[in-house]
Amino acid sequence: MKSANSCRRFMCSLRKWSSRQSPRYRCCSSVPSTPTNDSRVDALKVKLASGPSFQDFVSTVHTKKKDTSIEEYDEPYMPEDPAVGTPRKVYFETYGCQMNVSDTEIAWSILQKKGYLRTREPTEADVVLLVTCSIREKAEQTIWNRLKQLSSLKKRRPKTCAPLKIGILGCMAERLKTELLEREKLVDVLAGPDAYRDLPRLLSLAQGGQRASNVLLSLEETYADVMPVHHTHQGHSAFVSIMRGCDNMCSYCIVPFTRGRERSRPVSSILEEVQMLSDQGVKEVTLLGQNVNSYRDASEEQFSCSGTAQLSRGFRTVYRTRVGGMRFADLLDRVSLINQDMRIRFTSPHPKDFPDEVLQLIQERKNICKQIHLPAQSGSSSVLQAMRRGYTREAYLELVENIRRIIPGVSLSSDFITGFCGETEEDHQETLSLVREVGYNIGFLFAYSMRKKTHAYHRLQDDVSPEVKQRRLEELISVFREEATKVNARLIGSTQLVLVEGESKRSAQELSGRNDGNVKVIFPRENIPVQPTQTRTAPVVPGDYVLVKITAANSQSLRGHALCHSSLSDTRIGEPEHHLNGQTASC
Repeated sequence: MKSANSCRRFMCSLRKWSSRQSPRYRCCSSVPSTPTNDSRVDALKVKLASGPSFQDFVSTVHTKKKDTSIEEYDEPYMPEDPAVGTPRKVYFETYGCQMNVSDTEIAWSILQKKGYLRTREPTEADVVLLVTCSIREKAEQTIWNRLKQLSSLKKRRPKTCAPLKIGILGCMAERLKTELLEREKLVDVLAGPDAYRDLPRLLSLAQGGQRASNVLLSLEETYADVMPVHHTHQGHSAFVSIMRGCDNMCSYCIVPFTRGRERSRPVSSILEEVQMLSDQGVKEVTLLGQNVNSYRDASEEQFSCSGTAQLSRGFRTVYRTRVGGMRFADLLDRVSLINQDMRIRFTSPHPKDFPDEVLQLIQERKNICKQIHLPAQSGSSSVLQAMRRGYTREAYLELVENIRRIIPGVSLSSDFITGFCGETEEDHQETLSLVREVGYNIGFLFAYSMRKKTHAYHRLQDDVSPEVKQRRLEELISVFREEATKVNARLIGSTQLVLVEGESKRSAQELSGRNDGNVKVIFPRENIPVQPTQTRTAPVVPGDYVLVKITAANSQSLRGHALCHSSLSDTRIGEPEHHLNGQTASC
């Protein structure tokens, strides 16, 4: 019954369609006025056969000739940039850690290939990009204040110029994406740490009047194929990023949430960059990563069957120990062989990743600096547990002892946080005692600043008052300086090999550089012998290695006078005395 009704509706539609056709398609018939079903079907077939075909609807598309008498205009999708034809200028400001310095070089490399020029003056720029840090609240507040200043610069820009565009790159872009785009409408472009390849597109959208954002994190991005454009200080030193992200998940740290999971850059890409820097005359390379010594390259088949990663004794991780890949010791070995007159440093490591093979390699190679950054964060085992650091005070001190046994004379630096969740006065005193017991010469000390998304934010209470945090920080700084002064004072009378960086900040008549232990060394600017047994002298310029006799020390620097030009292969470094041009000099 349902099928019969459908058939009737179909036939009715056909009759209505046929009734609207041109009269020239109608046929005369002698069929009786009440036709049979067969005659109706035959009549329908005739009408369908005489109706329009498919070609009647499409043939005009191919046969229609263009009317050349009509002038056509192509309307652009976006308005043209008035500055088209003129290279756009970009100005970078970099805040935070050395990784942000490396990120700046990567971002600049990408934009340079797209025709951008770089300027050192924000007033000359068409685009201002701030490479930001989110590790502490103070760092973020600095950026907010800077954005207000740039907003004023934006308003003062001449109307004849294209509007100034402001972008936020790095950790703060990922962490505060909504606030940055909505708060006071100060930002035109946001690019997270894994989105720098997208910068040209984002800036193009911004020039069209849109606010553009890409803060997606990646499990693979290492920028291995992007060769950074190094803006090194006087061309003598450079940073090389070897891995990104962090898996340690310390309870206070925002890094895993702003920079994502750990992934390592292929070793071939790293070696290529270091070789390029060596060819350019760079004298010092620092390998970078959030957890630099957990490096593991499993990208090539020959590395995939290596053994399990070895941790420092007494240390553990929140993740499973990984199997396979080229480890940090292997990479450090290969990098150090590229140029034996080029210093190699690395930062920032985690204490858990210092197996003996890494320490022994540092001791064996003259161009791997005998200086290790060993972040402690606290001297209290209970606070370390709350921080999810994976070790106790005792394990940390055992590692320090092992490092000094394998690398005699090693310099140690560290990070400390005061006022962490639940920290008592007794915990604070344990931190002070750890500083006294170890004796560091460089330290990075901060009061705790709770960050959203972290384990501490969700599970712990920020119960130490700001006043107490600040008081504990000041006490820690005081103790740290006392111990650093003692450590540096032991170098008085010794000869230190110094890589010269440039003029001292306080006087153009003095030069400044750093010794193997990464301590600043200041000495008078003067011509010195090219060789210890020669009378011919030469001026000292940035990038030179010179031997400096240390005559004074404080908690932050060493002072002395230069003896002669030198190199990393000089065997006299560290000797108590050296005979120079007929004069006895402490070497």
